[in-house]
Amino acid sequence: MSSLSRELVFLILQFLDEEKFKETVHKLEQESGFYFNMRYFEEMVTNGEWDEVEKYLSGFTKVDDNRYSMKIFFEIRKQKYLEALDKRDRAKAVEILVKDLKVFAAFNEDLFKEITQLLTLENFRDNEQLSKYGDTKSARGIMLAELKKLIEANPLFRDKLQFPPLKNSRLRTLINQSLNWQHQLCKNPRPNPDIKTLFVDHSCGTPNGARAPSPVTNPLMGGVPKAGGFPPLSAHGPFQPTPAALPTSLAGWMANPSPVPHPSASAGPIGLAAANNAAILKRPRTPTNNPAMDYQTADSEHVLKRSRPFGMPDEVNNLPVNVLPVPYTSQSHGQSSYSSTDLPKTVVMTLSQGSSVKSMDFHPVQQILLLVGTNMGDVMVWELGSRERIALRNFKVWEAGAWSVPLQASLANDYTASVNRVVWSPDGNFFGVAYSKHIVHIYSYHGGDDLRNHLEIEAHSGSVNDLAFSYPNKQLCVVTCGDDRVIKVWDAVSGSKQYSFEGHEAPVYSVCPHHKENIQFIFSTATDGKIKAWLYDNVGSRVDYDAPGHSSTTMAYSADGTRLFSCGTNKEGESFLVEWNESEGAVKRSYYGIGKRTVGIVQFDTTRNRFLAAGDEFLIKFWDMDSTQLLATTEVEGALPASPCIRFNKEGILLAVSTNDNSVKILANADGIRLLRTMESRTFDASRVASAAVKAPTIATFGSGDVNVGTSIGDRTAPVAAMVAMNTDSRSLDVKPRIADESVEKSRIWKLTEVNESSQCRSLRLPDTLTAMRVSRLIYTNSGLAILALASNAVHKLWKWQRNDRNSTGKATASVVPQLWQPASGILMTNDVSDTNPEDAVPCFALSKNDSYVMSASGGKISLFNMMTFKTMTTFMPPPPAATFLAFHPQDNNIIAIGMEDSSIQIYNVRVDEVKTKLKGHQKRITGLAFSHALNVLVSSGADSQLCVWSTDGWEKQASKFLQMPGGPGGRTQAPLADTRVQFHLDQIHLLVVHETQIAIYDAPKLECLKQFVPREVSGPITHATYSCDSQSIYVSFEDGSVGVLTAATLRLRCRINSNAYLPPNPSIRVYPLVIAAHPSEPNQFALGLTDGGVHILEPLESEGKWGTSPPTENGAGPSTTSGAAGSER
Repeated sequence: MSSLSRELVFLILQFLDEEKFKETVHKLEQESGFYFNMRYFEEMVTNGEWDEVEKYLSGFTKVDDNRYSMKIFFEIRKQKYLEALDKRDRAKAVEILVKDLKVFAAFNEDLFKEITQLLTLENFRDNEQLSKYGDTKSARGIMLAELKKLIEANPLFRDKLQFPPLKNSRLRTLINQSLNWQHQLCKNPRPNPDIKTLFVDHSCGTPNGARAPSPVTNPLMGGVPKAGGFPPLSAHGPFQPTPAALPTSLAGWMANPSPVPHPSASAGPIGLAAANNAAILKRPRTPTNNPAMDYQTADSEHVLKRSRPFGMPDEVNNLPVNVLPVPYTSQSHGQSSYSSTDLPKTVVMTLSQGSSVKSMDFHPVQQILLLVGTNMGDVMVWELGSRERIALRNFKVWEAGAWSVPLQASLANDYTASVNRVVWSPDGNFFGVAYSKHIVHIYSYHGGDDLRNHLEIEAHSGSVNDLAFSYPNKQLCVVTCGDDRVIKVWDAVSGSKQYSFEGHEAPVYSVCPHHKENIQFIFSTATDGKIKAWLYDNVGSRVDYDAPGHSSTTMAYSADGTRLFSCGTNKEGESFLVEWNESEGAVKRSYYGIGKRTVGIVQFDTTRNRFLAAGDEFLIKFWDMDSTQLLATTEVEGALPASPCIRFNKEGILLAVSTNDNSVKILANADGIRLLRTMESRTFDASRVASAAVKAPTIATFGSGDVNVGTSIGDRTAPVAAMVAMNTDSRSLDVKPRIADESVEKSRIWKLTEVNESSQCRSLRLPDTLTAMRVSRLIYTNSGLAILALASNAVHKLWKWQRNDRNSTGKATASVVPQLWQPASGILMTNDVSDTNPEDAVPCFALSKNDSYVMSASGGKISLFNMMTFKTMTTFMPPPPAATFLAFHPQDNNIIAIGMEDSSIQIYNVRVDEVKTKLKGHQKRITGLAFSHALNVLVSSGADSQLCVWSTDGWEKQASKFLQMPGGPGGRTQAPLADTRVQFHLDQIHLLVVHETQIAIYDAPKLECLKQFVPREVSGPITHATYSCDSQSIYVSFEDGSVGVLTAATLRLRCRINSNAYLPPNPSIRVYPLVIAAHPSEPNQFALGLTDGGVHILEPLESEGKWGTSPPTENGAGPSTTSGAAGSER
């Protein structure tokens, strides 16, 4: 099929969806195989329509096409089989087994046998691998998440998961363009042609002496207003000079010129209903709202191109032909699929403000910066990475004598003012503050804690209710509104007034500047529920409508600037959250779940072109933009006021929420938490941030086409990686204002945190009834619910935490004693051992990503154990040589890198039981392996103190280097031969190297040593070290029993935990940690494996929340690459 024919199929799919031919749409998707509708697939899987699921999949792949397809069909059929067993329908289960599952026996006969054996069980959950199978709904949800990953990874679905970005009703538009052209070719075209069919070309009949307008200036499919469709607007008659063409968002709202300056919406039959329900139009238009579909619309620029320019005479704008009216649909076929799990709902920190929060805004570039304004007039900038308040400004008039008598009288009576609004400029170089008394302050921001007074404007008489930045005429301006019923625009350079818009009959509540193409405009709302729109001229308002429920309303655009929303509360406490149809000037969708007896005015925000959030009824409520039903809510630990203030960051991964105890809680979603963990820890330093992160503000000519401006999240600048410290501690932080010499003060007062007693930390020795032998290897499971240890006698021990009232997450913690877990059979996971003494072997193990299997060796064969049953699944690779280190390939669990005692590395494929290649480059046994999926390399380390880098594409060696350590006067000497271990930072570039003489950070793949830490002699050699889960800290264990906590970014020791803090005194036995493991999601928790066989978990006190504080960075620089003052332990 040609590319044009293929594109025609997409146009037909869009047309069928708009006409709501649901079954036909999906049949064409399947038969063409051009577009896989993930939403439709999700719906079928969720409903258990298995035959339809497989029929739909058959249009894109077959069972045996590749391993991804095989896994997809297997998971679906296995779920269908388990559901039949769960319903006790054994006949159906047998039928599924024979007809659907037997095909997989040829690929894995043992698995098919195990599935068949489930028929013999009264409840298949008695099978240990299925013991965690919940109800049908949850099982389908878990399977669906796995299926989506498989489909996205399957090359057969490549380029089929995104619908092309079509404009609305593209097929109709093309047909109308064709009709326009046909009409233009008529010899005697009629001004009002009567087109009744598409089956033959159009041709006008008898000449009538009139000629139709040109299709270039007057498209036949233009925005034709219905009779009496819009009220007369503004004073412009047909013969007034014509301003620039209006943007889409105003074109539909301003369809007819009028001699009336500011009419009411009731002047015309189509408007926003005010009497009963604001979401119901007087002539409502049924929106297309099919949650199963996902077809592209959103972009309404085509309406702009067809809209009549404002003020053009009616005679010229008589658009005669409207054969196929273009409806407005809301679904986006190409949009990604989201769920409530994408919402930021996990509290990661609490910041105490000291007074009630009124407004917040995240910096558009440095997303670790949060701007906060309070009811006491305080304005603060918080750096979330360090949880520090880096700047504080109290309310103060800068030039008291220069202001009006009313303002001076107001201040004389009460020299306080509340902040009504804080907002960053789109480039982040300025921020504005609107106060409840006359004044607006504009600050310039120069990075770090460097805030400078820029402008003080007496903007309004009375309260300044809102403030926003905009770019009319390519110059940065400030838009304000106030109780004096006026909207004003100020030059951001000089503070001079550029425009003043009057016409509201009540205090103006909010402003929303925006632009479409090169047209700049402002929406404004008033406390009487009126909405007006203004161009940057002195003509007057272009729109006058009632907000839903006559509410005090805030308006905001989606991030891409194509969808307009508003949220407000009226005097009766009724709140309304709606989406507007910009081409109609009407409410398109009203969202359910918003309160009807609201205290205060509900605030809302938008994010990711997908979600809406509002603070209402002591909750944060979330909606999918395309669904009117409430998607999710969160109580935020029960800390919210009735109508909290909320604000998303640019990428929607963080959400700031005001609380009833004068604090702000920062919430994150799963993606946000993962992103935070990948960011390299940076101790905040104002001078460094000032010079590196933020340029000095420049106010010059700005291109309006390049920058979105306004009050919505979508009007900020392009996203950059946020650098936010992730910590699940949610204590309120009472941070004092910074003093001028704080950096000097810090360097004077900072001291190493010493933990010397058990009362200074939380520690727990895990219960153990088995033989105590020294712990050789230690790891947390990836879920964080258990700890696995391998003892020197080749026996594994597994401790599991249970969910209960004291431990609601069931994750490992020092506060709750876990269970030493064994299956009912009582067997132990015991490695094969060679004829040599197991005490002399080098144990090693690796855990699969889903925690189901552990691969392990203790000098003998490598064993693969089932973690649920402890059964040995298989053994392979008998010595010699023995395996000394194991690592799973990050992209394929069937590929294992095996370090050997003979210094080689074998790349082994478990599925086909063969060694793919053997790598040689070391001189002693392999003691460490680490993959980087970002760099596509494997880094190896050995007992020869050498590092090697291997490409995972061709397995050739790219680099090698021996460790170096500080020597005598001559400089550096080679490190002594000893075990060397490696671990990648979460950024997959920086490499942690652990040797008994040093901790070092290398830059892969060139193996350049960036930093080095050398312990003090009294601590003894380093026994082990690991990154914390967020890679911000490094935990180091020493032979004297102590543990050091280093700041990863600088390799400076910030906390030392002495053995007395977790071990009882026993002078007759020397006990110290051999291995250390970090919790996978709690950055301040780690576990120690000791020489006496004990396993201890350590956490800081809840009142502390973390292990010590980072020392100040000297002269704004990090440590040298040598073991100098910054890198040595003190």
